Amino acid sequence: QVQLVESGGGLVQPGGSLRLSCAVSRSIRSARVMGWYRQAPGNQRESVATISIDGVTNYARSVEGRFTLSRDSAKNQLYLQMNSLKPEDTAVYYCNAVFVNRYWGQGTQVTVSS
Repeated sequence: QVQLVESGGGLVQPGGSLRLSCAVSRSIRSARVMGWYRQAPGNQRESVATISIDGVTNYARSVEGRFTLSRDSAKNQLYLQMNSLKPEDTAVYYCNAVFVNRYWGQGTQVTVSS
């Protein structure tokens, strides 16, 4: 009943930047928490960055200082600005939002390679 659609993934060189977007089919003003997760082959899905209803953000240690999570409530969009990308950032990035239940997007592939 709630759809999340990620976009913005692609291929970039190390040190490059990418901005991911997540379109949510429900007003994100009521979301308790939203965030970005990622999963690389052979790895568990891990939290990258989350944002609370009050706009408080939390970042994984591996991306802190390089990634910035933001939202646009008027557009029902969630964003992840990724700078200084490293090969280890390569993964499928998933958007999620928690209302009553947690909803997931299908993911967008980010590949960082020289």
